[in-house]
Amino acid sequence: MNKPVRYVATALITQNDKILICQRPPHKGNALKWEFVGGKTEKGETLQQALVRECREELDVGIEVGEKIISVTHEYPDIIAEITMFSARITDGTPEKLEHVDMKWIKASEIDDFDFCVADTAILEKVKALMNNLS
Repeated sequence: MNKPVRYVATALITQNDKILICQRPPHKGNALKWEFVGGKTEKGETLQQALVRECREELDVGIEVGEKIISVTHEYPDIIAEITMFSARITDGTPEKLEHVDMKWIKASEIDDFDFCVADTAILEKVKALMNNLS
């Protein structure tokens, strides 16, 4: 059986030396796990357009999408997720929890203190390396 592929865009939003992470709601898959803001593309959307839309829907902020940081593929029991992370900068608004249970600004050194989605493992390693190079 061929599994459907979902294209997901996530944002590495930083402020000073901290990273924005969000906690998934209890009624969704990977309930209460931590993640980077973002989501699936809709029909006809680019990854960048999806990321702008998701940040508005989930955090009520406008963003400017920057460079691609990493792409990973993760196979779930029912789907294959193609996850691409971009650097992003908030251009308007202050992040609000419209969808998530919690939201935090953390240092890269604190990443291992949070229970992230397993699909984010390679992304987390890349983010830690990237942020450590900036400090």
